[in-house]
Amino acid sequence: MTERGFALDVVRKLQQAGFTALWAGGCVRDELLGLTPDDYDIATDAVPRQLPALFKHRNEIGASFGVVQVIGPRGDHGEWLTVEVATFRSDGIYSDGRRPDTVVFSSPEHDAQRRDFTINGMFFDPIKNELIDYVGGRADLEAKVLRAIGNASERFTEDKLRILRAVRMATRFGLAIDPDTQAAAKQMAAQIRVVSPERIAQELRKLLTHPNRVRGLRLLRELDLVEPILPEMVPTFTLPQGLPAAPTGTLWEHTVRVVEELQGAVSFPLAFATILHDVGKPRTFARTPDRYTFHRHEHVGKQMAEAIADRLRLSTAEKTRIAWLVEKHQYLADAPTMRASKLKPILIHPGIRELLELHRADASASGKSLDHVTFCERILRDTPPEELNPSPAVTGDDLVAIGMKPGREFKRLLDAVRDAQLEGQIRTKDEGLQLVRELRSAPPPAPGTPQE
Repeated sequence: MTERGFALDVVRKLQQAGFTALWAGGCVRDELLGLTPDDYDIATDAVPRQLPALFKHRNEIGASFGVVQVIGPRGDHGEWLTVEVATFRSDGIYSDGRRPDTVVFSSPEHDAQRRDFTINGMFFDPIKNELIDYVGGRADLEAKVLRAIGNASERFTEDKLRILRAVRMATRFGLAIDPDTQAAAKQMAAQIRVVSPERIAQELRKLLTHPNRVRGLRLLRELDLVEPILPEMVPTFTLPQGLPAAPTGTLWEHTVRVVEELQGAVSFPLAFATILHDVGKPRTFARTPDRYTFHRHEHVGKQMAEAIADRLRLSTAEKTRIAWLVEKHQYLADAPTMRASKLKPILIHPGIRELLELHRADASASGKSLDHVTFCERILRDTPPEELNPSPAVTGDDLVAIGMKPGREFKRLLDAVRDAQLEGQIRTKDEGLQLVRELRSAPPPAPGTPQE
């Protein structure tokens, strides 16, 4: 059974018991657009205490708000099918800017008025194949307009996350934001700060992994949402790019172009790292008569990216990947001339494909050559994995076996042997141990001597 089929069965069962039951919200919108809904929500005049007699398997996830999760059979892919069944309600005051303090069970018409946007405020009776639209959602959907239901400021006051959700909805469905809705969102943008970091991060994940993400990025700027969400990016609005004598716009404009150049399925870490790849430039900016410099901006940017990830409470895996991409976003620029011992370790990194896409997008947005990206892609395509990442010729156990003790010299020798192996200078353990003996007998480098 499909989720849609189960949602239809739940509506049928409620209606046969004498209740009004309708599909509600986003699933109705998606059905009208010919899309497959992520989930199905059902609105009804049945109250939670009346549901146990109809549905044996359920979770009362929000019974005080009239919401019960009904659990069905396993779906076509083995997953448990679920739908949320909610009683028609009117909401009281939202003192926390997220949930109503009280609810009053009501009618479909009143229930529609509490929802966020007209395109999300429609109902559908799948038994009668009838749309019930009290808010003009269908007309707005056909006109490709995102409009708050009723007073936009009141809707945003009820749940501040709706301000950011407006950006995502407009981005996802290619909608123009109604002027009154846009004005209210912009006026209240700073209030997004009261929303929990986790909820903001979840909206950003959905926004930035959508193919139309660049529209979302521009809307964040237009609605003054960048400053309360990513204040580190505000200096990029005015920081110049190019040369003093031939400016090419601002750093923000460059960032938007790089995001626009991303191709294929883009993960959240890649999209977010692309936005942050030059975040360290404002703090490292210096000007000479003929150029702008941003010395070590990639390292400063890595630290800033880690702090941003912590603030948004991203997962450790997301934080690590984003910071790595920011730090390495220039690393491969000289790949064709890099030593194999420096290039191969990064080519075997789990994030190499994302790094190459960031390099490609950055170069494309700047009108630069893609030779370094093509070079790395050719190596990855033509080089056997065991050649890119061979088993170490010499291990720590091998050094202990010849009488060495772990320490600084121990690590130096292992690194030197590994570099020689990646360069193709040695292949066997015997050759590696011979190199160790030669390095141990050689005089140590003078203090301050640059090391390879």
